[in-house]
Amino acid sequence: MVRLSLRIEEGLHERLFRRAAAADLSLSEFVRLVLAQAAEPNRGYIFSSKDEILATSIQILSILVVAVGRRSPEAVEQGMAEARVLLAERGLLDPELESDPGAREVRR
Repeated sequence: MVRLSLRIEEGLHERLFRRAAAADLSLSEFVRLVLAQAAEPNRGYIFSSKDEILATSIQILSILVVAVGRRSPEAVEQGMAEARVLLAERGLLDPELESDPGAREVRR
């Protein structure tokens, strides 16, 4: 096995570490799997292969939130709070945006 050494920002390291831990993998195992996926010649480009599915999912969920919000704004607020907790636990939420609730509004 070849040894690879590279430098990354602390924030990126922390996010990768959290994602690896959420997958019950060591950081080395997680990075090896990500690199193997990126190098796979028969797969789509790792950064855009699922963009269309993601965009469609976001549209569907947005419609659902509007529909539920008209009936029960409290249910939407509770669901969003629970979603933020789950996303944060998995390292999928930018901690800077969560520490400054106004930043979320500005970046929309």
